[in-house]
Amino acid sequence: MNKIEFCPVEGGETVWFSVLEETRINGISYLLVTETEDEEEDAEVYILKDTSKDGEADALYEFVEDDGELTAVSKIFAELLEDVDLEL
Repeated sequence: MNKIEFCPVEGGETVWFSVLEETRINGISYLLVTETEDEEEDAEVYILKDTSKDGEADALYEFVEDDGELTAVSKIFAELLEDVDLEL
């Protein structure tokens, strides 16, 4: 399982996320991530959106907070991960 380092802009603590799945919709990359490495345990998942510009060396991810976007992307991830129950 791939891991990414998430560094909040507002001076918060760095968090490591395990990437469960990724997809690209309308040219935008999305990641489904969790803080736990144990795939058997119930865990909170988050959807991150790549907001970096083309050609930038590092990806810039933000939490998806728009309800419509969150619903649409979570449905895609639910289809990709048939054996996982995602709840908003």
